[in-house]
Amino acid sequence: MIKTYVLVHGAWHGGWCWRDVAANLRKMGYHVTTPTQTGVGERARLLCKDITPDTFVTDIVNHIVTEELSDVILVGHSLGGISITGAADRIPDHISHLVYLDGAIVESGQRVFSTMPPDIVAARRKLVAEAGRGIFMPTPPPTAFGIPEGHSLTDWVRRRITPHPAGTYESGLKLEHPLGNGRPRTYVVCTGARM
Repeated sequence: MIKTYVLVHGAWHGGWCWRDVAANLRKMGYHVTTPTQTGVGERARLLCKDITPDTFVTDIVNHIVTEELSDVILVGHSLGGISITGAADRIPDHISHLVYLDGAIVESGQRVFSTMPPDIVAARRKLVAEAGRGIFMPTPPPTAFGIPEGHSLTDWVRRRITPHPAGTYESGLKLEHPLGNGRPRTYVVCTGARM
């Protein structure tokens, strides 16, 4: 049986960020999908104040169900961790394993901002208020993601990152079951990460 990976992006990104990873996994014979969540990437036109963690969870659940995926290895990078946690809460029978790639982990009702250092939260809230019209966090430069100026991917990333809906950090994640809902979980810590 071919293993299926669903790769979930973090803030300011879209499914595009998994391009090279997905290509390598496909070369190894795996089935891979890379959905983009509401309000970012190629779905940036949908950016609005009503986007919350629940919106992102619904995006991933709908993707898995609509694509009729099962036995999914669900990978969430950074903020994508909330999406995979929520998906496991709602459709555990579709998921075989959760992989948090430096992924955000919150309990039911907890906001992502509550897990971050106060100075970073204050800086992001200030950006949302001053430059994001109270709706979004403006796009940071690729260097904020550890991609140095002049790198072959710098311009490619700069063209693709988009403002991020602030509500995904300000609103709590809604869970009905214990974290992970009985699915096996792996946490991968990326050293040297800048965000």
